[in-house]
Amino acid sequence: MPNRRIRLPEFLPAEQGWLVRDGRVLASLEVARGRVSKTRGLLGREELDGAMLIVGARSVHSFAMGFDLDVAFLDADNQIIRTLRLHRNRVTLPVWSARSVLEAQAGAFDHWDLNVGQVVELRGCDGTGRST
Repeated sequence: MPNRRIRLPEFLPAEQGWLVRDGRVLASLEVARGRVSKTRGLLGREELDGAMLIVGARSVHSFAMGFDLDVAFLDADNQIIRTLRLHRNRVTLPVWSARSVLEAQAGAFDHWDLNVGQVVELRGCDGTGRST
């Protein structure tokens, strides 16, 4: 029997950039756009310095996470439409009007003063998998 290799999709690391509100840099940002980077997300991490944006997500989970999350659902204009604290080993209900989800370690949103109705900017990411 021939030795067959299973071909896994290429792993493209999350794009790197900055989370900005009102011209002020709040944190470093990882942007997960591809299927593999979105699936991997924050799995296996014990902490997150900065934030992660999962493009195209309307719901997230915290199974196998080492920490609680602050979660913000963003619309197509990157306006925050809902926030919540997601404890470990939980899943959110879908927010159908969301186009992406911003995740940070619990307490970060209070520190950054992020609230529903605010618009955030994603700087340094061009949407092609490369940082600009």
